[in-house]
Amino acid sequence: MFGIYLKRELSRRKKAALVIAMGLALGIALVITVNSVSAGMTQAQDKVLKSLYGLGTDMTVTKAQSAPKAGSSQGPNFKFDARSSSKSSQSSDRVMTQGGQALKSSLVEKVAAQKGVASAVGALSLNVTKVDGSFTQGKAKSSTSSSGSQQQGGPGGGTGGGSGQPQVQGGGANFNVNSYSVAGVDVTDQALGPLATMKITSGKTFTSAQTDAKVAVVGKSYAKEKKYKVGSTFKISGTRFTVIGIATPDSSESTTDVYLPLKQAQSLGDAKNKVTTIYVKATDSKQISTVKKTIQSNISGTTVTTSSDLASTVSGSLSTASNLAGSVGKWLSITVLVAAFLVAALLTSSAVSRRVREFGTLKALGWPSRKVTRQVVGESMVNGLIGGGLGIALGLAAAYTVTAISPKLQAELGSSGGGGMGGGPGGGGPGQQATKNTLEIALTAPVSLTTIALAVGLAVAGGLIAGAMGGWRASRMRPADALRSVS
Repeated sequence: MFGIYLKRELSRRKKAALVIAMGLALGIALVITVNSVSAGMTQAQDKVLKSLYGLGTDMTVTKAQSAPKAGSSQGPNFKFDARSSSKSSQSSDRVMTQGGQALKSSLVEKVAAQKGVASAVGALSLNVTKVDGSFTQGKAKSSTSSSGSQQQGGPGGGTGGGSGQPQVQGGGANFNVNSYSVAGVDVTDQALGPLATMKITSGKTFTSAQTDAKVAVVGKSYAKEKKYKVGSTFKISGTRFTVIGIATPDSSESTTDVYLPLKQAQSLGDAKNKVTTIYVKATDSKQISTVKKTIQSNISGTTVTTSSDLASTVSGSLSTASNLAGSVGKWLSITVLVAAFLVAALLTSSAVSRRVREFGTLKALGWPSRKVTRQVVGESMVNGLIGGGLGIALGLAAAYTVTAISPKLQAELGSSGGGGMGGGPGGGGPGQQATKNTLEIALTAPVSLTTIALAVGLAVAGGLIAGAMGGWRASRMRPADALRSVS
């Protein structure tokens, strides 16, 4: 009897049922859209942070910044010998550790021994400034000084390029200054560190036996620029390295040009038994802040940076859109949803008021109030589920549209000279000049099963609220009301 009556009443009032369902559908669709876009924002931010950190890295440890010495030069100096005879070409490399500050390698084990730390790996970030010069005349020795403007961070500097301002005595000269970034990798543990976010697309990565081998893995963009392939060779400060692999970033853009075994990088940077960054993974991601405090209190002279610290440095349209989705979008969806529930309840109550004769007659025939209420709630639940289905369809369509369009958002990764960022690849580092690296991220709007379940729950809740209002109105009707409506 309940099912038959329910079907008959819904078919008689298709327009009213559709209006109620559409009101709920719009509210549910907005919730799905906001949730999916917010999830896309979170994914985009994760991609940005992965370009700064190694995959799975919870925090980094770097040397605390110290004030620069008075009168110290910020840029490297290069010396060449200008020959008097025919045109002479010369080349010189200057290798510098990131920010000129490093930690002892022994601290890696000390960090790994701290409570709450699952593993720790050291890495060395280097900047290589290469100057190629040619002389056409003159006998005097000449020197040129690069102002340091080419330096753009540790492995985070990206491919440099540009020229310094050479000063030559005793002849004509032409110089080309180019800088690039190098990361020294602990080849025995590559799950953390600079290579963790990279995928080898050509050749192979380091083996655990290549701790001091003269081999290199090169970033895809840098390999394309220099026309490197597996088997190519290049020199850094007179040491020849062989390319064994080309690495492509899992997300966003690579901020490191060349990867070398840690011992080779230490040798090039005159930083034996030193690292610039210690990558740390905690045993429990929920205890990251506690682990950070433990390391800071037990190991002095270090700066510990977590992903939340890095997230606060990300600005640009990605940050703005994320804030809007998290604040304005959240409250807008709540407001619209509450309004949809309220409208559905009022429309249901209004529809019940127009059925005074029907419900009054049913009561006169012996239907108890609870049976009438159940009938109204049943009708409202069906309307709610229809609204939920329509809302899910509209929400999925909106999410698909956002993903198909894939609007581009920019994330500016800034580092202040104060060493606020942890010195991961691209993260700047203590003592460095303020730099900004801009990444472009395509926005997607993934819809999870949790979001779908939330939509179904909202549809049921909307139906129950509307049914409760209508059922309460119907339960107060008396058989006399039906007689008065006839007259």
